[in-house]
Amino acid sequence: MMLLNHGSLNFTIMKKIILLIGVFMMLGCFEKETAKYPSKQPSWETKKADVEDFSAFAKAKTYLPVYSHIYHVHDERAFDLTATASIRNISPTEPLYITQADYYNTTGEIVRSYAKDPIVVNPMETLEIIIREKDYEGGSGANFLFEWAMKNTDNPPLFEAVMISTYGSQGLSFTTRGVPVQ
Repeated sequence: MMLLNHGSLNFTIMKKIILLIGVFMMLGCFEKETAKYPSKQPSWETKKADVEDFSAFAKAKTYLPVYSHIYHVHDERAFDLTATASIRNISPTEPLYITQADYYNTTGEIVRSYAKDPIVVNPMETLEIIIREKDYEGGSGANFLFEWAMKNTDNPPLFEAVMISTYGSQGLSFTTRGVPVQ
């Protein structure tokens, strides 16, 4: 009959557990390389405009800065952000037509076009474009250029972006507002 020494068995198991914990701790210290995850295109199929000729409309362009990340400590350490770009029709009576919604990266190249066809934003309605936290395509200097049309521009649209991130017990958020461009 074989007798087991429980003391040495427990010691062997404890050594293996400590070794595994050490390996997991070391693996956790390495910075993970993250891939870029492009944001999903909003589904605006139901928002297609029933207007094709905008010659009788007032037309304008709005530039909206957004940030997919900002730097901290030094230029190799970035704080990732989720950005929500809001297209707000603040008119209580007039529909807004978005004829172009292009997302540009830091170097000024178009990353994505969101309005393949003109879309309508009903009075007092808000449409949103979400740039995911792990979507690095835009970079720290990303921006949108919106082209829009309205019959009456007494209440022009409001373009805003909210950038947010939370990590542990820390949080960061800020906003930007669109400016007209020629």
